[in-house]
Amino acid sequence: MKVTEENVKVENGIHNGGEPDMFEKISGHQQVVFCNDPKTGLQAIIAIHDTTLGPALGGTRMRQYNSVDEALEDALRLSKGMTHKCAAAGLDFGGGKAVIIGDPAKDKSPALFRAFGQFVDSLNGRFYTGTDMGTTMDDFVSVMNETNYVCGIPEAYGGGGDSSIPTAQGVIYGLKATSKYLFDTDDLSGKTYSIQGLGKVGFKVAEHLLEVGAKLYVTDINKEALELIKQKAEAEKGSVEVVESDAIYGVDADIFVPCAMGAIINDETIDQLKVKAICGSANNQLLEEERHGQELQEKGILIAPDYIVNAGGLIQVADELYGANHERVLIKTKEIYNALLDIYKQSHLDSITTLEAANRKCEKRIEEGSSLNNFFARARRPKWNVRQ
Repeated sequence: MKVTEENVKVENGIHNGGEPDMFEKISGHQQVVFCNDPKTGLQAIIAIHDTTLGPALGGTRMRQYNSVDEALEDALRLSKGMTHKCAAAGLDFGGGKAVIIGDPAKDKSPALFRAFGQFVDSLNGRFYTGTDMGTTMDDFVSVMNETNYVCGIPEAYGGGGDSSIPTAQGVIYGLKATSKYLFDTDDLSGKTYSIQGLGKVGFKVAEHLLEVGAKLYVTDINKEALELIKQKAEAEKGSVEVVESDAIYGVDADIFVPCAMGAIINDETIDQLKVKAICGSANNQLLEEERHGQELQEKGILIAPDYIVNAGGLIQVADELYGANHERVLIKTKEIYNALLDIYKQSHLDSITTLEAANRKCEKRIEEGSSLNNFFARARRPKWNVRQ
């Protein structure tokens, strides 16, 4: 496939004449790229939100969207979140995200991902990407045939391997910080946790909590995962109670740990919550950040900003671009503990929500980054990527 001006991109909202309100739709974003390759069936959108701190970094997810508008909205929302996530983690990267429209169970092919890799490569290092919901490391081995601007790949190919490991470790540090702030101890034992989602991250978090002697309430649509965690509880002589999906919100536990889909804190669920805090890996947990964040604060429920808590995986894939080093990733991931405690304290001092405190911290770092000389900004870019 030859990448051309006609089949590659929409920059700054222009697409074959475009919709008259396209600029309004992408307001706040630097660039949006529409990728179309009829031969492989590829239809994708790459959204670059902000590159003040460095090249955009964000995963590529694949799912069946109801419309192109829905896919675009997802890409825009997620890429903006990545800007704050990179800033909060102290990384020299900006925010970006890509979405591939299609059924990951039926529409995948090596050719499709190679075609996607050509579009990524055409951006000349403005966007680095890797796996996300619906895509795997093996998919990105195909992408690597076309571009070096890839991260989150298998160790056999020079990558850091499974990013769910540092992500789960980051959640543990987040839970420790939350426990320290609430109970004046970061000992996780003897407390109760309601965990929503036992995927790659949630299961690892649940395993650790069982090992330290916590009591768990869990839910997941995957019955196999539920059976596995019950077996783990028996082996550890721990306590696990399985509850129905909707019942997880009303569990009387110390901390709610959402590790599945986002937007689960909303008008229907917020009144059901009986926990003291919310701290988990799921992205965009609040349907309406400002309003629902304020309601949680008024209700006395502490919430850990998700993009602080789940940054471990991002730290690994970003670090990988300088040469995979697990020890260095662990050191950086451990900083989630201190970062979260600082946000809790600042929120209390300024009488604002923890989400607002986190956002202010990120915006300050981006503002400071924008004043740096371009020479230093360029020098931070991972042009010495070991795979190039």
